[in-house]
Amino acid sequence: MLTLYEFALSGNCHKVRLLLSFLGLEYRSVLLNGAQGEHKTPQFLALNPLGQVPLLEDGPAVVRDSQAILVYLARRYGAAQSELWLPADALSNAHVAAWLSVAAYEVARGPNALRLHHKWGRALELEQAQAISMQLLQMMEARLSGQHWLAASHITIADVALYPYLALSKEAQLSLAEYPAVRAWLARIEAMPGYLSMPGIVLQAQD
Repeated sequence: MLTLYEFALSGNCHKVRLLLSFLGLEYRSVLLNGAQGEHKTPQFLALNPLGQVPLLEDGPAVVRDSQAILVYLARRYGAAQSELWLPADALSNAHVAAWLSVAAYEVARGPNALRLHHKWGRALELEQAQAISMQLLQMMEARLSGQHWLAASHITIADVALYPYLALSKEAQLSLAEYPAVRAWLARIEAMPGYLSMPGIVLQAQD
């Protein structure tokens, strides 16, 4: 049985839940209380010395970092769908890797940081986070104006990796009004069989 250590309201945890749902995989959820520091206990630090969630246990295998977990799940459990979620051809694979890097840096320092600030009062350099978010949205809008998905002609883990914090944009006080291609992309993901939402996401069909 897969075990996912997570925070309920984390977008990084949600991207893992989303792929698990798309793949139809059963798993055990271990919800940690971040306010009480349950991700910093000696027991958890033995699993992940960085003290971060999400973390996935699969028997003896332990995988940390949301992007790495997406790669693991796609390759380990994608089976016939593995080429869909993580293409093997060099160029598509490189595109996926590039967007996973964007999820880890630009999304984290832009939309994610703004959400942490506006929802929980986390201190940040507001203008910098807004500038990173605008650059990200402009790049995504340009990309998605010419194709339906970020890294290939079909959905991949790149789309899953970027989805949560863009879908949570209202909690970041980040308007998507000027980015119709991004909003259409969100709607395509939300229409996928097995789609799973989370608190704070306003579905595009309801917006």
